[in-house]
Amino acid sequence: MICDLSQILKDYGGTMPVNGVCKLSDTEFLGEDLSFPDGLFIDGKITNNTKSLHFTAKVTGKLQAHCARCRVTVYEDVEFDISEILVRDEDANSTDEDIIVFSGHEVDLGDIVIDNFFLNASGKYLCKEDCKGLCPKCGQDLNIKECDCSDDEIDPRWEALAQIIKNSESE
Repeated sequence: MICDLSQILKDYGGTMPVNGVCKLSDTEFLGEDLSFPDGLFIDGKITNNTKSLHFTAKVTGKLQAHCARCRVTVYEDVEFDISEILVRDEDANSTDEDIIVFSGHEVDLGDIVIDNFFLNASGKYLCKEDCKGLCPKCGQDLNIKECDCSDDEIDPRWEALAQIIKNSESE
């Protein structure tokens, strides 16, 4: 969502409303593919503080991801606030990391929105809190039905510990 700042840059102390849907490309976060099928709605404003612009907004929408345990598609509500300082490149101090530098008269709010989403994202989404996940042997979705796989097999890395426990129980 490209925002034209030419009017607000001339209006010291002025405010410009920023409302609309920000369409975002599918993205990857912590190994998970995420998408925002309807985009994210921005309700905010940009205020000119003479040397900088202050962008504040509430962002809402729906996120499409996959359950971290069973891989079923899940939809999660997204809601977070944004508060960012925007500075033109000729006014920017190269040591200040808390600002967003832009050039010309436009800024891409999509980049700001997705960066703030990452700061607020859970990183792990579940279809339900008690999701049983997939059987690691046969891949059966354990939420749908139990599988017939045996639980007797022991990870070879734990085999020595299992033998110690077995010996101590027989004594």
